[in-house]
Amino acid sequence: MNIGKLSIFTGIASRLTFGAAVFGILLSSVCGVLGYRDFSRILKRQYNDTAYEIACTARDILNPDKFDGYLYMKKTDEEYEKTLEMLNILAKNSNSNFIYVVKVDFNSDCTLNYTYIYETDTCLTYPELEAYTLGYTETGLKKDYFNGVTDIMKNGAEKMVYYSDTVQTGYHVTAAVPVMDSYGTPAAMVCVEKPMNRLQEAAAAYIKTFFAGTAAVLIIFSVVYVTILHKTVITPILTTADEAQRFAVENTASDNLLSVLRHDEIGTLARALCKMEHDIENYTVNLASVTAERERVDTELAIASRIQMSMLPESFEKFSQCANVDIYALMCPAKEVGGDFYDFFMADDTHAAFVAADVSGKGVPAALFMAIGKTLIKDRTMSGKSIDKVFEEVNDLLCDSNNEGLFITAFEGVLDIESGEFIFVNAGHETPFIRRKNGVFEPYRIAPGFVLAGIEGTRYSCGSIRLETGDMLFQYTDGVTEAADIYNVLYGEGRLTAALQRNSGLPPSELLPKIKSNIDAFVGEAPQFDDITMICFEYKGKSCKNNEAANILNSEGGQRNDRTEN
Repeated sequence: MNIGKLSIFTGIASRLTFGAAVFGILLSSVCGVLGYRDFSRILKRQYNDTAYEIACTARDILNPDKFDGYLYMKKTDEEYEKTLEMLNILAKNSNSNFIYVVKVDFNSDCTLNYTYIYETDTCLTYPELEAYTLGYTETGLKKDYFNGVTDIMKNGAEKMVYYSDTVQTGYHVTAAVPVMDSYGTPAAMVCVEKPMNRLQEAAAAYIKTFFAGTAAVLIIFSVVYVTILHKTVITPILTTADEAQRFAVENTASDNLLSVLRHDEIGTLARALCKMEHDIENYTVNLASVTAERERVDTELAIASRIQMSMLPESFEKFSQCANVDIYALMCPAKEVGGDFYDFFMADDTHAAFVAADVSGKGVPAALFMAIGKTLIKDRTMSGKSIDKVFEEVNDLLCDSNNEGLFITAFEGVLDIESGEFIFVNAGHETPFIRRKNGVFEPYRIAPGFVLAGIEGTRYSCGSIRLETGDMLFQYTDGVTEAADIYNVLYGEGRLTAALQRNSGLPPSELLPKIKSNIDAFVGEAPQFDDITMICFEYKGKSCKNNEAANILNSEGGQRNDRTEN
């Protein structure tokens, strides 16, 4: 193993330096943003006040009693020309884009009509723009400012201020004040548009100066910080890290770290690492034998898992052709081997059997008991007995050899593929779900009998339901509904029902993986507590008999299902 030597430019040194730099940058950025906000707010307030004062000055020049006459006659007089000249002088001396006086009409759609009485000459600042003449009207304008204009023209507000950014005049502020006639009635509105280029220039200069100063301070701080950090923290840490890397390569303990004479956390770490080296050296003496034993156990468990999986049937397509059903199943053990199992086989030419079962407990004992139970149920069913008698015989046989106190919950159903009659028996197992053709999944509530291998002499009774073409049956083990997340909340029958409803239109081969994915998403990082097994089939209707396929299917020893999840 080649582990590079650490330096001040790697590992914790670079991270501490980087962290300090990031903190400094963030702190500076926050201060800069707050300062820029206050700076901009103060400058905007100054522009607002200046524009308002200019508007008030322009209002004092005007004679509002003559506005209606000018608009009616569409003619000017000497007083008009003199007033316009004074407005032009005021606009030029105050560095305003425009000063204009308009009569305001309010529209029902919350837009405004402006009829211009005065507008200052624009050729000095914007030669490409032409000033509006007396009587020119703009219609349907400034819907966004309807409320503000209403306040100053109707509600007695003193002023209105708003900001705009246009291609022609750039970023600017506009202040508007009402012009009262001799009767105290608002006759018009005078507006002053003042450019804010200086605000933008001042803001840019502020940002440039602030960040230049911040960069200089950060550089000086980083140099001082790294120097102190290297002498007081990094050097002892690098010594400790180098010793740890040496031990990782050589696997021999030493007393090199005793030279780190510190009485803080770093010194404690160095002494603890020195002790750990000696403890690991002693521990590795016994590790080889323990590892070999563990590998042997793992190998045996892997073989047992493959053997168990090979007992579960995989001939979904062959069975579907023979029984005229669309079938799929999966089993996911919680450990290397599990106690759940499913089975399906042809009991005779016209009857297909389906089994789902769950052995109490987990691991190897449950797996062995599962193999016995599965074999007994299939053998007794193939003999032609009714399935209630099958469970009674299997129960008695299991009770005779059940020294470990295990038991099995099981559900078996036999389908007459000609008539659709489905006879079933339930030994303490979960409630199956039935989906009628073009319908939804609903739990088929049946009274379960007692578990297998529980009490010798237990009697079981059969139930019956007739399946129509397109009907589907879903059965599962309690590992589905009892799957728990990290908060120990169970998946439950409600979530299972909802997942089945969402995917009710899927065939069994797509439905079961969807349900398993939904369980995995709910469980999240929580470990699997119990085996999860599901089996589902859809009845396709009356089948053409295929004795050859049935013989081939039932003669298979049961190979490992490649689609069974681990």
